[in-house]
Amino acid sequence: MQFFELLIIIASSITIIFNRILYRYVNKRYVIGFLILILGIHLIAEGPRWQITPAYLLFLVAIITSFRNPERKSSIFLRIIKTIGLAVLLAMAILLPSVFPVFELPSPTGPYAVGTTDILLNSDRPEPITTDEGDQRRFMIKVWYPSTEPGEEMDSYIDKGGRNGFAQKYQLPGWMFNYLDKIETHVYRNTPVAGETFPVLIFSHGYNSKANGYYAILSELASQGYIIFAINHSYESTGSTFPDGSEIYFDYDYAARIEAGTWEKIQPVQEAFRNGLSFEERHPIVEKALTTYFVRDIVERWALDIMDVIDELDNWNKEGLFKGRLEVANVGVFGHSRGGGAAGQSLLVDNRIKAGANLDGVQWGQIVDTVFQKPFLFLSADWPADHEDLNSHAYINKSTSWFYEAKLLKSEHSNFMDIPYMIPVRALSQAGQIDPDLAMKITGRLTTSFFNRHLKNDGTSPVETLDSTYEMLEMNIYKGDSLLLH
Repeated sequence: MQFFELLIIIASSITIIFNRILYRYVNKRYVIGFLILILGIHLIAEGPRWQITPAYLLFLVAIITSFRNPERKSSIFLRIIKTIGLAVLLAMAILLPSVFPVFELPSPTGPYAVGTTDILLNSDRPEPITTDEGDQRRFMIKVWYPSTEPGEEMDSYIDKGGRNGFAQKYQLPGWMFNYLDKIETHVYRNTPVAGETFPVLIFSHGYNSKANGYYAILSELASQGYIIFAINHSYESTGSTFPDGSEIYFDYDYAARIEAGTWEKIQPVQEAFRNGLSFEERHPIVEKALTTYFVRDIVERWALDIMDVIDELDNWNKEGLFKGRLEVANVGVFGHSRGGGAAGQSLLVDNRIKAGANLDGVQWGQIVDTVFQKPFLFLSADWPADHEDLNSHAYINKSTSWFYEAKLLKSEHSNFMDIPYMIPVRALSQAGQIDPDLAMKITGRLTTSFFNRHLKNDGTSPVETLDSTYEMLEMNIYKGDSLLLH
């Protein structure tokens, strides 16, 4: 809640509750003038937003109360009704700005300012999600990159398509998210790229999410010297805005079609865990699910999107904003949730990628039957003991190179996104008990250190010792099939 919003609530409540005592000592014109003053400052300095509507109503009641004869007494019944109404109004005035706050994103800590731009990628692959046979796959990319100085235009938090898609997801009117214009993103549009070359990272978001929902982690990595191409997977992201102004949202009909009738493939896995089968007994059951469940198709499709981006790096390095700035031989990939699975899949099938990281995603697909040949980081949330740990089976073979298996303690699935900032009520955000800033600090530090070691060849990167630095981080490190550090 912003300062003058809170002041309106406090001043209005005091005026309403203590008006009889207040006006014995203070001229009511001063009280009314003070209320109008703080409302005016709020509207000018902070701006109105719908979450403050109950506070505006409190203000109106306070003004009306000021004109009322303080000695006039209402009936007991009417006073009870007024008290209940005031309590409800006050509760709503506090609750709405708390659930939908003008939140603060953490500032990037790296040596670079962060710029951003949008790219439309038109591929020559058929679009498998739409019904138009001639439709080809296309998607938007939001690029985050190091810059030498902040630009003149700060990036808006979540574009129009993303906001409308988010509203559609939760069946809310789109105007309810206009308050996001007030968020300081610490990211600047189309500012010049710093005059160096940088390794490339490609990011894949979670299912029915989008790259704009990961400002905290992506701006942090960009500030540390990485150019990040964050894909918005069309029809499976919350929403995207295209250069012509059109918007593409998550396709709920398609999602329902591909999921229909797949329960029988995952039910045996749940029963295997629930019935307490040993790892060896349940492995063939989990293996079958990992390789046949419908999510495998999503992960493999998104991996193709990642590979399409890599195909374009040479072209982007020859002209335009990123001319001569991309280290196309140093490409890493990472993602969250199903995007983390897509990152692992692309690392497995594309030799141009040198390292990959999965932030709390299940690794559906063929990895259970093979092994990574490159460095890989898996960072999971702190799932409960009865959680169906599919990745313990998916990553059974680890990597012939480095494999980092980490856990962020007291975290949940949304702690790798901006959601805990956007909706700071844990029951709604599905965030863990860990402080959101600490969760993001550890995630950013670990991911940066991992890529510093394996893309920048930085031998001083503290990736092996971070679990001793942060008590909320647990990590096992493997080289080949050998456990080196625990």
